[in-house]
Amino acid sequence: MAAMKPRTGDGPMECPKEGRGYVLRVPLEGGGRLVVELNAQEVKDLGAVLKDTVSAMPKK
Repeated sequence: MAAMKPRTGDGPMECPKEGRGYVLRVPLEGGGRLVVELNAQEVKDLGAVLKDTVSAMPKK
């Protein structure tokens, strides 16, 4: 039997290609992770939304 590893919220935000899709893992405040599977078009759409959001933020 394989050793079980505990799952933690530690680690960087990442979005590796796994199989035919991409798996977005976002560490959450208070522990744990948000895990979402996306296809290539959804990754592009999310990237565009985030880029627009960041560019609209007020400068410090």
